[in-house]
Amino acid sequence: MVESAPFQAYEFFAGGGMLRAGLGDGWTCAFANDIDPQKAAFYRANWGGEDLVVGDIGALSSADLPGQADLMWGSFPCQDLSLAGHGAGLGGARSGTFHAFWGLANGLVREGRGPKIVAIENVCGALTSREGRDFEILCRTWDEAGYAFGALVINADRFVPQSRPRLFVIGVRGDVSVDPALLASGPEGSFHPANLTRAVERLPQDLRERALWWRLPEPEAPPARLAEVTEAEGAHLEWHNQVQTARLLELMSPVNRAKVEAARSSGSRQVGALYRRTRKDADGRKVQRAEVRFDMAGCLRTPGGGSSRQTLLVIEHGRIRSRLMTARETARLMGLSDSYRLPGSYSAACKLTGDGVAAPVVRHLARWLFEPLARAGEATARAA
Repeated sequence: MVESAPFQAYEFFAGGGMLRAGLGDGWTCAFANDIDPQKAAFYRANWGGEDLVVGDIGALSSADLPGQADLMWGSFPCQDLSLAGHGAGLGGARSGTFHAFWGLANGLVREGRGPKIVAIENVCGALTSREGRDFEILCRTWDEAGYAFGALVINADRFVPQSRPRLFVIGVRGDVSVDPALLASGPEGSFHPANLTRAVERLPQDLRERALWWRLPEPEAPPARLAEVTEAEGAHLEWHNQVQTARLLELMSPVNRAKVEAARSSGSRQVGALYRRTRKDADGRKVQRAEVRFDMAGCLRTPGGGSSRQTLLVIEHGRIRSRLMTARETARLMGLSDSYRLPGSYSAACKLTGDGVAAPVVRHLARWLFEPLARAGEATARAA
């Protein structure tokens, strides 16, 4: 008989199951939910589908959730909280699904089945959305349900060559004993940046005094370089022609052209991520510019959330070529293994990867925070 993993999770807004990829073998998913049938198909392709319910989270009740989970996770939609959104915040149709998520958590609490840990992931715009009111709502929600709460901002660039800062609000049930080693006395280190510190300082005094500062160690190894996760050759790679590449170079400012020349003179294979921006020239006119960086890619997005078709600039043996990033490369930038199954459609694959949580970030949280808290919860239950 195969033994079950020691920890159990509920995963909402599950997408392609990147939480599962990050949690690892020490966890089982007791329940998962997503409204998108296309994403659900690849959740099943990678993880099986016995625990997945496809449909609107608002149609679920706590009775649909089996047992009692160690972790309840929700990567709810970010559109209304994003700086590029329309400012509706948690009152918006998309990001407002947080309330349905928390309605399920409250139902479990009333039944005596409250998860030991309830965590959400979203864009950092949630810190300032509606002048900080949405962050206050998030914190107040945990507090009123009897959960001690704290927030972290983690950029995936600490683990993979992709700039992807995200807010994590993590609450632990009030009866779980928290090891003091998991807490800092105040903001410290890179996971408590200035935008998070300011948001906590703006909270009403009662919440500000109860907010926890979760302590996480720095990653043990540096992330791979962008060149290491990109494909060098292959018939499937669709390179731009020379005219297209030259046009991209023409759009660069002298500063960005200097980056290209420095990469070319290095003598080694260099891969840069290129973005088109609208900038003002010396006369104040808006012009299109191409900007490049050779250390990492920008934040992956979905086709509906901005440009999901990122361009790579590849320099090797003095030759400069350009092409779109492949779907597999976007998956690698999310920390997914090459065995992870992707949709055949480029657009669908970018939607799947661009909507997820970076798996190595989840693993770091699980190792240093979720698993110690879950074990403490077990000890608390035995003592009771």
